[in-house]
Amino acid sequence: MSVAPLLLRPATPDDSIALADLGRRAFIAKFAHLYSAENLAMYLDEAHVPATAARELADPGLAIAVIEQAGVLRAFCKIRFASSVPQFTAAQRPFELKQLYTDPDLIGRGMGARLMDWALEQARDVGADELQLTVYADNPDAQRFYARYGLEKVADITFAVGDHLDPEIVMAVRLPTSPAA
Repeated sequence: MSVAPLLLRPATPDDSIALADLGRRAFIAKFAHLYSAENLAMYLDEAHVPATAARELADPGLAIAVIEQAGVLRAFCKIRFASSVPQFTAAQRPFELKQLYTDPDLIGRGMGARLMDWALEQARDVGADELQLTVYADNPDAQRFYARYGLEKVADITFAVGDHLDPEIVMAVRLPTSPAA
């Protein structure tokens, strides 16, 4: 029995429901234990619903890639061409990795690496001089993953989930730029 291949492709408006579903499941699996039911519901109903995914897909300043297998969304990565992360470095053209989520049952199978490579390629294609992201301060697995790509902690910030403030860190890596960039 053969296993269907993993296809990396740009997200389309038809992916809105699947993006919201996967985002919800991944967030709940990793972080639900941190929040009250009210705060979790408030966050999920704002960040991980089809209407939000549809708005993001229509935003020209954002791109989303997905990995699908046999028509089922398995992972996704959201990038912002101009970083919305507070400025903590000397970057002139920072690029932001907004989210990189994998189906909770499929973590560790290389999909995150494929999406990270995609994000870095997008950053280079637009002449970004730095890749930035934020990550939960108590998520050492994610921090180790990003460190493999050269990202280092540059600042401490917070992230609101309802009225709960999480400690987060900003990570960044300088990117080589071409003389024409």
